[in-house]
Amino acid sequence: MTDETERRALQRVVAVAGLVPVLGGLWGVLFGQAGLGSGAFDVSTDSHFRYLSGLLLGIGLLFWSTIPGIETKGSLFRFLTMVVVLGGLARLLGLWLTGVPSLTMLAALGMELVVTPLLCLWQIRVANRAGTAVL
Repeated sequence: MTDETERRALQRVVAVAGLVPVLGGLWGVLFGQAGLGSGAFDVSTDSHFRYLSGLLLGIGLLFWSTIPGIETKGSLFRFLTMVVVLGGLARLLGLWLTGVPSLTMLAALGMELVVTPLLCLWQIRVANRAGTAVL
């Protein structure tokens, strides 16, 4: 695979993977906790859910902002990856403390602790091959 082909493949994968936080965050902002299909909830929990959904939406939009010139966006990509992994570790702690969540939440955990770090490593590889890696 040529450097340009690999760079474009990474850009496409980040564009598709970014749909998860953008659409999930937008859904949570618009529909709140009720968007999960759960019954009763209180206003404060719904408010917090919408706030966190806004952060998720922002993370997705920021990942999308790395697509143009992705080989030069290492610092932002690594920062966003760190934020996502910290969120995944918090979700993992919740799994240990309160039990196994739904399959949707387990899939999110996989995105947070496996897919996103792998994309970050791929971004570093592309940046190194382009000679634009940032320490």
